[in-house]
Amino acid sequence: MILSRQKPVGGGTYTGDKTKKKKIPKFEDFVEDRDYTGAITVLEFNQQTGKANKNVDLWLAYCYFHLAEFKKAFEIYSSLIKKADVDPSVYLYCACCCFYMGWHKEAESLAQKGPDTSLKNRLLFHISHKLHRHSAMMSYHSKLGDEIDDKLCYTSIQFLRSHYREAMQHYNHQINLNKDYHALQIYAALCAYKLEYYEYCIDHLAEYLQYYPDSAIASNLKACVHFRLYDGKAAEGELKHYLDVASPSAFGSEFINHNKVIFRRGESALQILPPLVGIIPEAKLNLALYYFTQEEYLEAFQLVEFMEPATPNEYVIKGAIYAGYGQEESLRHIISMAQQCYHKVGSSADTLVGRQCTACSNFLTKNFEQVVVYLDSIKGYLYGDDVYNFNYAQAKAACGNYKDAEDIFIGIKNERLKSDYVYTSWLARCYIMNKRPQLAWELYNKMETSSDSFSLLHLIANDCYRTRQYYIAAKAFDLMERLDSNPEYWEGKRGACVGLFQMIISGDEPRETIQEVILMLRGTTSNPQVEYIIRTIGKWAKEHQIPLK
Repeated sequence: MILSRQKPVGGGTYTGDKTKKKKIPKFEDFVEDRDYTGAITVLEFNQQTGKANKNVDLWLAYCYFHLAEFKKAFEIYSSLIKKADVDPSVYLYCACCCFYMGWHKEAESLAQKGPDTSLKNRLLFHISHKLHRHSAMMSYHSKLGDEIDDKLCYTSIQFLRSHYREAMQHYNHQINLNKDYHALQIYAALCAYKLEYYEYCIDHLAEYLQYYPDSAIASNLKACVHFRLYDGKAAEGELKHYLDVASPSAFGSEFINHNKVIFRRGESALQILPPLVGIIPEAKLNLALYYFTQEEYLEAFQLVEFMEPATPNEYVIKGAIYAGYGQEESLRHIISMAQQCYHKVGSSADTLVGRQCTACSNFLTKNFEQVVVYLDSIKGYLYGDDVYNFNYAQAKAACGNYKDAEDIFIGIKNERLKSDYVYTSWLARCYIMNKRPQLAWELYNKMETSSDSFSLLHLIANDCYRTRQYYIAAKAFDLMERLDSNPEYWEGKRGACVGLFQMIISGDEPRETIQEVILMLRGTTSNPQVEYIIRTIGKWAKEHQIPLK
């Protein structure tokens, strides 16, 4: 021990220590401040020192439940249930843990063993909703009373059934009646967010954050609003404000990490989202969307195959994934189900999203005239959207409006879309139909050798032949014949060469082209018709003093 050598300052007699001792926080203080981690620390310390009261396990489970550690709370309640003198209410508390873990049938079984209280009725009301038991829901609904807990229970069901407008009206009414119930602001904000009333959402959040600036739920919701209004960078800025004031052990790290994936357009999705599937409802949908954007359609399809959509957004996501997978695998029944998802949204609301869905529904049934009608009606809102323009151009071309379609295709900037064979083939067709086949030929020359490049060559050959643009048709059929000795390609080349020769005779093609015709014909060595056609062309060339090599 170090002996102090400091001399005392001042004098006088000793009158006792007047320094106010720092108050040691009590368990109740931690609970009041919503610091459940601190409360658990006190409880465990009391257990170790023999100061714990008989309700310590109930309080531990209570704190774990409010930290969303439902499994730990469940384990404590389960051990209490085995005791002979257990309070029957513990069955309800245990059922609540099961409910939040998604064990709805187990929750129902436990709840039935609890006392007949309003909590039991509310819990069974929610369980019936999860298990899609409409008649049971009506029975429990009829038992709801006038107390605020029951009213809020009913309102939450309205929210879960996507009746956001009605739910928001109920919450706003309760806010006016109960000024000190600050959590109501969060519920109203969630409704406003779902309705895309972002200004109202921000107003409600501001009220709540005055009292609880470290709220993970409020801060995340505010970040989501900024993501919708601005971009991912602005959203992450809002999350930073929260992380600066929140304690390291604060509740909510899972959905903070989840939202960061969304704000960063899928970055680290495969590391963060899979463990959250089953914990955060949106995680499965966002993981499916990630696979969809990566064109991994089977993985996306497997995630949503058994999902029953409940909101327009869920219908749209399932429709898009089914459409992608169905078209990739040529599964007509899957495409039909995608069309039904789009139709469901389009027929329920005349909104921007509704009209887009109606257009998609008609696109999948190849009713392109209606696609153009609906996409025309929202053109002013999505003029610079490459995906919108990609579909719009295809519909225009399918309706025969190749001039507009070509202009729209050329305006697309997204390199991934431009490298898609669908884009290349439709643009090539537009060039051909707009009497500029040479540009289609240049598109082919820029492609690497693949099955897609041969398909494009086939399209160019046939489209040019049908539109009497025989020069490019002959070149395409000639190249196809050299790549594959299919007799059909010789027949196409022969017809294109004869047609080109006729155009030379009529003056619609330059006479110098005749030399190329003969060279292409000589590329076919196994057909006796070749020499006859060459002699006929040569005779005409000689009569018109056209030199041949």
